[in-house]
Amino acid sequence: MKIALPTLDLKQVDFRVLPMRTRFPFKYGIASLTALPHLVLQASVEVNGTLAHGITSEGLPPKWFTKAPDTTFEQDLPAMLAVIENAVNVAIASPSTTFFNLWRNLYDEQVAWASAEGHPPLLANLGVSLVERALLDALCRHLGRPIHKVIRENLLGIRLGDVRPELNDLSLAEALPQKPRATIIARHTIGLGDPLTPDDVTDETRADDTLPLDLESCIRSHKLNYFKIKVCGQLESDLPRLRKLAELLGPKARFTLDGNEQYPSISAFREHWEVWREEDSLRTFLDGGLLLVEQPAHRDETFAPAVAADFSSWPERPCFIIDEADGSLDSLPNALDLGYDGASHKNCKGIVKGIANAATLAHARAFRERPVHLSGEDLANVGPIALLQDLAIMATLGIEHVERNGHHYFKGLSAWPESVQKIILAHHGDLYHHHHDGYPTLLIENGLLDITTLNAAPFGPAPNLDFSALAEVKLSDSNSFIQEGLHTV
Repeated sequence: MKIALPTLDLKQVDFRVLPMRTRFPFKYGIASLTALPHLVLQASVEVNGTLAHGITSEGLPPKWFTKAPDTTFEQDLPAMLAVIENAVNVAIASPSTTFFNLWRNLYDEQVAWASAEGHPPLLANLGVSLVERALLDALCRHLGRPIHKVIRENLLGIRLGDVRPELNDLSLAEALPQKPRATIIARHTIGLGDPLTPDDVTDETRADDTLPLDLESCIRSHKLNYFKIKVCGQLESDLPRLRKLAELLGPKARFTLDGNEQYPSISAFREHWEVWREEDSLRTFLDGGLLLVEQPAHRDETFAPAVAADFSSWPERPCFIIDEADGSLDSLPNALDLGYDGASHKNCKGIVKGIANAATLAHARAFRERPVHLSGEDLANVGPIALLQDLAIMATLGIEHVERNGHHYFKGLSAWPESVQKIILAHHGDLYHHHHDGYPTLLIENGLLDITTLNAAPFGPAPNLDFSALAEVKLSDSNSFIQEGLHTV
């Protein structure tokens, strides 16, 4: 029997903001994150004519959506806010229809508008993704069903062939796992400036709390065995650091290398790779533990014609995936054609696109000799909304290990209203625990995140949360946005 798909009509979105500061600087690529605004969206949505409410959120980090080295965060922020505002306005103007039809119209209009305004695809998709998440939260709460069931049973009306024609004969049930993962391995980020041992902690990196900070302490506290190692593309820095990490992590560690667009080309990365492997200890470390290499070349060079030749001349290469270059619907298919082995999933890049990427890789496994990967990566996600919604999608897509760094660079949920902290502890005691310093922090045991309660919740936090204590902002006025406590960013 054919199920009638629910229809959605976005009526209103309100915005609130929480200024957040990191425990210590997080150095990645060309940026060093010390503070950022965390934006909360509260949506009013009619689902089948009945009013429902959905929430979502995202931290707005410097120099990830656009890597322009000569601009300040205050100069970049208006573009971030503009793509969110435009996506919300497009969705509100759309007629009542199924989730997928609304998404398709929103995506197409956002792409056209962003192209005319000169906004890159990765940034444009931030707006689409936030609208997706707010609608999905409202829909799941209205239906009283968790997101993994809503997606797998295709109550969203997704037509994979409309996203990518080669997926026309593939169903979501075939492309996705039968059930979500109950646990996810936390892949710990090792930032470029992170202290590796207690002796490495300096005045700049010392945190005003008792959470584990240096890598040794994090491994001891959380029993970590999966890691993400940032490399900067400079041999004189990366080589001695990799030596230290090989000794510290040991032969049982599993890890990814994140190039953060720091190499001019794949061939340039290969030059460094071959120098690393000249040392027996590093060769053993890389051969035994490396899972994949993430986005070594700048996004503008990712799809250069020379890439195919670089890969074909390097048959024994490690697995390579795209991340920042995954800006449009054709990014992953184009990457696979050139010889890449997959892509990352982040909710900020789009949930429908993430589902399509999972389907594309499921389709590719049938005929591709090299293994393919859909990795889970982090954008310094923190609870109580963004992190939980991110984990819910990772579990739905069946991703085994996910880079987690928000809990490491931010002090748990301490920045959020106390009422929110209490509700999260009451409903998600498998994912958070009460730290002895007086606030909830992420609970990682034996390197694992237990998301049992999350899989039973609609989409992210189980109950509706009250954010009335946070400052309301208007995205059209970035100056007033910054004045709401964001001048510290």
